[in-house]
Amino acid sequence: MKTRQMPRRKKRLLAGGIVLLVLAVLAGAFFWYVSDYYPADEIALEVLAQDSSITVQGDLTILSPSYPADTAVIFYPGAKVEAEAYLPLLEQIRQTGVTCILVHMPFRLAIFDANAAEEVMEQFTEIQHWYIAGHSMGGAMASQFAADHPDQVDGLILLGAYIYGDYPPEKTLTVYGSLNQSVEDNIDYTENVVEIQGGNHAQFGNYGPQKGDLPAAISAKEQQKQTVEAIAAFLAQRDT
Repeated sequence: MKTRQMPRRKKRLLAGGIVLLVLAVLAGAFFWYVSDYYPADEIALEVLAQDSSITVQGDLTILSPSYPADTAVIFYPGAKVEAEAYLPLLEQIRQTGVTCILVHMPFRLAIFDANAAEEVMEQFTEIQHWYIAGHSMGGAMASQFAADHPDQVDGLILLGAYIYGDYPPEKTLTVYGSLNQSVEDNIDYTENVVEIQGGNHAQFGNYGPQKGDLPAAISAKEQQKQTVEAIAAFLAQRDT
């Protein structure tokens, strides 16, 4: 007895339907994942609301010092963190006389635009000394950019992150909280490493507790204060 076989056209339609269904499920899962993010807290949003000198240009938030500066820090946010969460930290860095340029990443994931710094540098031709910085995944992508473009940046600043790629530790500042063991375990260099006692992973930004992170033994304000001090010392050292 012969079995009836499905016509080729129907097979193709069925296969195509299955592929579309799989793609739809994957797309749905991705958008669900990126929509579950860490929003900036009230302290961070107040910085933007109260300071009229902070400007927004497309996907960039620019914090310029009160006098012309030839040094700037490009900052990549951590994964799934609202970019504005880093405004309190960058506001303090700006007060040391450095322009800070905060990059808003696609889907709040720096992995989708690791080379964003290139376009930033093209826009601000008055800047002579560029540093690239980032927190967590943002730090990893900043490190990758620095490794791929060593002649374009004067140095790398990592917060809650470690060098990713081939970039000199002596041109890198690595700052992490003592409660962030996963970062400490991956630092295999000693140059310009600053451990903040009682600090954790999340408090470099203002977005509240982060899943899997230990509660800090110090305030976010204190952790950021020590971070800014370390950054100011690193920039001064690089300028000499």
